[in-house]
Parts: sequence; C-alpha cells; structure tokens
Amino acid sequence: MLNRLLSAALALGVSATAFAAGPQLKGQAPGWYRLQLGDFEVTALSDGTLDLPVDKLLQQPAPNTVKALQHAYLGVPLETSFNAYLINTGAKIVLVDTGAAGLYGPTLGRVLANLKAAGYAPEQVDEVVITHMHGDHIGGTAIDGKASFPNATLRVDKRDADFWLSAEQVAKGDGAKAIAANVKAYADVGRFKPFEGSAAGVEIVPGVKAFPAYGHTPGHSNYVAESKGQKIMFWGDLMHVAAVQFPEPAVTMSFDSDPKAAAPAREKAYAAAAKEGYYVAVTHVSFPGIGKLRADGKGYDWLPVNYSANR
Repeated sequence: MLNRLLSAALALGVSATAFAAGPQLKGQAPGWYRLQLGDFEVTALSDGTLDLPVDKLLQQPAPNTVKALQHAYLGVPLETSFNAYLINTGAKIVLVDTGAAGLYGPTLGRVLANLKAAGYAPEQVDEVVITHMHGDHIGGTAIDGKASFPNATLRVDKRDADFWLSAEQVAKGDGAKAIAANVKAYADVGRFKPFEGSAAGVEIVPGVKAFPAYGHTPGHSNYVAESKGQKIMFWGDLMHVAAVQFPEPAVTMSFDSDPKAAAPAREKAYAAAAKEGYYVAVTHVSFPGIGKLRADGKGYDWLPVNYSANR
C-alpha cells in the first residue's frame, strides 16, 4: 500500500522540495477594533508599538512603588501600544489623537493605514481632537506640512496650545518645530480652533465633550462620548504602564510636566470609571486599549473590552 502511494506521488511530480518553507510575510492583520456605543460607532486604531524603558520613565513616590516596579518589567524595555480612536456619531466623525506618523521610528505611524483598513477615508474626518500635544498624539495630523485630514478642524485645549506653540518651546528642538508645523497646516486655512477648558465640559460635536485633566501636560484633556445612556472616556496619557499604575495610581511618569497635578488627575479618573462602570479608551494600554475598571483595594483591575463585555 505504501509503495503504491509513493508511486502515485512521484507520478504527480510531488517531491520533498515542494514542502519547503515559504518566505516570511511580516506584518499583521489590520489594526482596528469596533465597538458600538448606543447609536455611536467607536473604532480603535493602532498606531503600532514602541519599546519603552519603563524603569527610567516611571517615578517612585513611595517605597511600595519600588516593589511594584521590580514586579513589572524593571530594567526590561516594555513593548507599549500607541492607540488612537475614531468616533462616528452618525452625523459627525471625530478622531481622538492621530498617532506619531513615524516621529519615533518605523514601528509607529500606522493610524492612517488602519483608518483606511477600517473602512474610512481621511477626508471624512470632521474633527481631530488632541488629548495633548506630545508628538505621539499630534504627530499624525500632518505629513511634510500637509494636513492628513484635509476637511477636519483641529481642536486642543488652549493651555496646551499656548505652552507647546510658544517661541520658547519651538526653539528647543526639532520635535517642537514639527508639532508647530503640523498645527500650521490647519491654522493657515482657519481650521485650528483651541478651546478654553471647562469642568462642565466643552462640546466638540453633539455627544462628544472635552474635559480638563491637567498635569501630564498643561492642557491635557479627556474626551467623552455618550449615546443612549452609554459612555466612553478617552484618557490620553493618564496611563502608561498598566501593570504598575492600575495597582499603584499615585505612580507618575517622567513625561509628566507637573507630577503633583498629574497624580490626582489619574486617581480621580480611575475612581470615577470604576464607580460609574463606563468604558475607557487608553492610548498606551495593549490594543485596542478599551476596557473597564474594577476597584481592588487601593488600586484597580483592568478588564479589557473582550472580557468585560461578557460580564
């Protein structure tokens, strides 16, 4: 029987070399994830990942934080997600942050490609809202001085705009100059419109508001989308290292411009999300970065969307 099978295989021209390994294909599936929020559609968009030296970035305000750091990646670069989010209200399309557009290397800069893979065109975006003006959040607004979202209005808290676009900041280096050039692409055509932050919220479009969460930067803002009693809050950089900062909310980052303000801003946001049970969308939590919080002693458990949706 075996001899007959071998003979048949040879007759069909099958040889061992036919099963040689093919070339590695590289790349991943499209980096987007869809969530229905009442009548709104929220799409998470991956900008890619970047290894971060978290032991050098995380601050240590208390002795127990050292234990947390030792438990979670101390001395080991941590592959960190960079996420952006698209809100389709049915009437308007709002993009929350734009990724880095490759400012920090080839592993980032995928928001535009993933937005298209998710079924949208850059020309459809009505509003681009920026949580804060660090390069990994505003870098994708323009490429080579040309607006990436040609029909959109660019929105950011005025405190952040005044700080990052000041002559002093722009003079500090290429990063600040690149941010200023991105803003100029919108300002030159009258589509850069900073807003005055308010604790009551600033309406961007019906159903989407901005709320101040100052500390990480002078004008760091959260954005909230609400539809039919469902809510999601987009946190920007209120979280960088989930394994440390959820159990230890007081831990701040060396990126924080005002750590004394950043820590309570984080703690307030975490407590509210756990108490009220709404979704949060986080730039630097593993893609898609959407989930809910559950109180656990003085800290919190993170329940990713594919976990919490079934509970």
